[in-house]
Amino acid sequence: MFAEKAPSNASEWSVSDLAGALKRTLEDAFGHVRLRGEVSGYRGPHSSGHAYFCLKDQNARIDAVIWKGSFSRLRIKPEEGMEVIATGRITTFPGSSKYQIVVESLEPAGIGALMAILEERRRKLTAEGLFASERKRRLPYLPRVIGVVTSPTGAVIRDILHRLEDRFPRRVLVWPVRVQGETCAAEVAAAIRGFNALEPGGRIPRPDVLIVARGGGSIEDLWGFNEEIVVRAAAESGIPLVSAVGHETDWTLIDHVADVRAPTPTGAAEMVVPVRVELMAAVGDLGRRHVESVLRMIERRRSDLRSTARALPTPDALFSAKRQRLDLAATKLYPALSRNARGHEERLLKLSRQLANLSPVASVARMRARLDAVEDRPRKAMDRMVENRAQKLDHMRQRLSTARAALLRQEVTRITQQHDLVIGLAERLEPALMGQIARKADRLDAVAHLFDSLNYKSVLKRGFALVRDSDGQPLRSADAVADGQVLVLEFADGQADVTGGRGTVRPKVSKPKLAIAEEQGALF
Repeated sequence: MFAEKAPSNASEWSVSDLAGALKRTLEDAFGHVRLRGEVSGYRGPHSSGHAYFCLKDQNARIDAVIWKGSFSRLRIKPEEGMEVIATGRITTFPGSSKYQIVVESLEPAGIGALMAILEERRRKLTAEGLFASERKRRLPYLPRVIGVVTSPTGAVIRDILHRLEDRFPRRVLVWPVRVQGETCAAEVAAAIRGFNALEPGGRIPRPDVLIVARGGGSIEDLWGFNEEIVVRAAAESGIPLVSAVGHETDWTLIDHVADVRAPTPTGAAEMVVPVRVELMAAVGDLGRRHVESVLRMIERRRSDLRSTARALPTPDALFSAKRQRLDLAATKLYPALSRNARGHEERLLKLSRQLANLSPVASVARMRARLDAVEDRPRKAMDRMVENRAQKLDHMRQRLSTARAALLRQEVTRITQQHDLVIGLAERLEPALMGQIARKADRLDAVAHLFDSLNYKSVLKRGFALVRDSDGQPLRSADAVADGQVLVLEFADGQADVTGGRGTVRPKVSKPKLAIAEEQGALF
């Protein structure tokens, strides 16, 4: 038997209570931490919008989760193998007894990590062909409307407007965006797509060229222009796009996909419009040269016209040969007209003779002659046809009569044969039936004799009696009879009631009846 243990004073915990206490203790001790590690097991956001992965170093790993709301605000999205610094709080997940970090913000661990991300993203987009030179388009020479995507409060927009005013004033539409921070990439991409969504000729004019501009800064400040969403929006733009992000030494991914890269925002303004004064001077010079060339061409054409006029023949020289040909043709015209008239007259006479042969009167006369030639031939042909049909019908009637007689003879013969067959069967059936009846009667007599021989009433007829009790049950031995018991004796001619008893006194019977009873072996 087991020895009984002494009762303990320690309180009992449920699993849920213990898990909750551990969770509160861990969250109180590590409410806010910055954790450096390598992203492992990242497969992108879950269908719910949350992201699950691990952070690890050489000796340990910890589960990490980014909730949907925090994930959408991240400036740097996690990638497999990226070394990051995660800021968040440590908590537990009671469902699997694990602790994890709930990440609220994420940043790369140093400039080297950002450059590695940037190079990997550049290779990926290059492989897709977004940076191909074949996709680059020429800028319009003199755009009517210029769209600018930049911050409305910075010095960049003032530099662009001032430079445009100096060179060639144009209508400018500014789409205000944040040029750094967590929402920078989304706002810039939305601005590019928004300008492209404007309808040509609408209430808000659609720009002919776009400028995406920002001043200089560190790689972290310019990181929004390296985001994939901005690069893809620039690649999808149907409007030629100029990238003017940072200084001349600063390069971002939007510079590779843009149609033209400007070293500075001011340089972008110089690229999209020409100098108005220079353009006016060039136009004036071209106009002067055009007028001079037109005057020279007119003078040259006038000289050519004089030379051509001197080479032209006089009107008499032009019409003399034509007039002579006209006189010669007039002398030949009258004989030709006479010959032509005679030829047409002969042709008309020939046609009139042909028409007479084809006139309705001639046709009726020919038909009447053919009808007279026919006379009574149709009637005779009809009579012959009727006679032939009558002969054919008579021949057919004779054939049908002969066939009918032969068919009747065949049917009579068949019926006679069937009648003889039925008579033969009837003659054979009657003796067989009578013999079968006789056999059945003999079997019935034998069964009746057997029944009579086995019937107990035939035994009663030989002088025996059947003893029954008052209930009608037969008694087979003397031991079954009690004193004073009423018995029923059944004889061949009826029944009699007696009283039974067990004694030596026998009832007085006549000698002959007793002898007969003993001989028959009847029991009372």
